Amino acid sequence: MYETWLYHYDPETKQQSMEWRHSGSPRPKKFRVQKSAGKFLASNFWDQGSILLIDYLRKGQTIKAKYYSSLLVQLKDILKGKRRSKLTKGVLFLHDNAPAHRALATQKKLAYLDFQCLDHTSYSPDLAPSDYHLFPGLKKQLKGRHFSSDAEVIATVETWLDGQPSDFFFFEWLAKVRATG
Repeated sequence: MYETWLYHYDPETKQQSMEWRHSGSPRPKKFRVQKSAGKFLASNFWDQGSILLIDYLRKGQTIKAKYYSSLLVQLKDILKGKRRSKLTKGVLFLHDNAPAHRALATQKKLAYLDFQCLDHTSYSPDLAPSDYHLFPGLKKQLKGRHFSSDAEVIATVETWLDGQPSDFFFFEWLAKVRATG
């Protein structure tokens, strides 16, 4: 489980906006462009087979322990329908050290739901597959595009995620963690 900000407009990177020009051609004028003020938070729950749950935080809301705990209950319900065998084998759960994730109420909810949490060090990029695998590809699809509403961004995100092959979500390190118990 990880979160990411989704913007109505996120400017292209320098590499994306590069153009091939003749050596004598004048350089194009580039203006400093900022991300749009229209943004919202997406919380992604996924496993080695697919995205299980995406929650889009409404404007003005923040993720607190109570809200996060309700997402965990939704996730458990989804697992009952999509991945029943995972519930019998046990769910290994990885999330970062955000305050809502470390809160006592969240820890109690995880224990109640019988989710076994993997420790996540304060900065551990090798244990943050969303940050180095899932989100970069997604963000690349969104960069440089203008969206007029949250719904347009959400539709683009979900279309891109649905278009990924199932092996896109599989990580060998996860299989090793499961094998070692």
